[in-house]
Amino acid sequence: MEYSSDTRRRATPPTAHLRVFEPLRAFSDEDQLLIGGQKDVSREQLEGAEAYESLARLTRTLSDPFPHSTHESFRVLHYPRADGLTTAYYCPSQLSTRSVLAAEQLDGSMRRQVLDLLLPEAAREANAARVDSSRFAEDVAHLHTRGATWGIPFGWFVLLHEEDHRELVEDDSDLLGVRISAPLGQALDRARYAAATLAIHAPQMDLLDELTALCEWLGLFSEDSIIELDYGRIAPLVWPDDSPHDLRMGLESLADSDMLGAAAAYRRLASRWLRVRQLARAS
Repeated sequence: MEYSSDTRRRATPPTAHLRVFEPLRAFSDEDQLLIGGQKDVSREQLEGAEAYESLARLTRTLSDPFPHSTHESFRVLHYPRADGLTTAYYCPSQLSTRSVLAAEQLDGSMRRQVLDLLLPEAAREANAARVDSSRFAEDVAHLHTRGATWGIPFGWFVLLHEEDHRELVEDDSDLLGVRISAPLGQALDRARYAAATLAIHAPQMDLLDELTALCEWLGLFSEDSIIELDYGRIAPLVWPDDSPHDLRMGLESLADSDMLGAAAAYRRLASRWLRVRQLARAS
């Protein structure tokens, strides 16, 4: 079945993702076989299928948002090389593991009565029985994807520059999404420099803690991996987006003790995302 239409994705909240794509050799023999078996499935088909299945889970007669299939799927990123060719990198969806982690986050953020309506005890128990405990532990220790709904954490913009490789996802004249990618080693260097700058000039900023956590996470992967910021359906709300540039200018101003310049860069950044936050509240 083809899932090329964006209709189903439009029915879900705008979500951005930060993903790590690794070279094929980084995966187990079992996963490499799965990747080989999915070589004819395009990224558009994969993401359309995920959107379809997400809506199907949310609209089940009995409340049960957990995925029932444990079959792993992989996104592929063809990253350009200096010689003009591309190299394939892969990112596992890890949907089952991410669903469990999301449920745990909800468990600590809402009242029990509401949680039981969204995630009935029977559904949680059934999902726990389906989860492969060894695979779950491995995925948690090596989680390839982070998500954010109705916004993008500012720390993610530190990892990327406006001249990095980008891909616009379009349908006729409509912008459906934007993906920006860069070598992980380069992104990690940017994050470490930004964290050091903040530690010296603005240690009270929450961004420092965010960057510290990002550095720890990225350090789990080999530096020959690729990091990708996927705006998803947030892209039409903000693109063209100068957030990476504004954040970098703010950090450079801090390093030069130019507090006026840093404040101006932050105002540009914050005002750009204010509209998105207002839309989130309106929804």
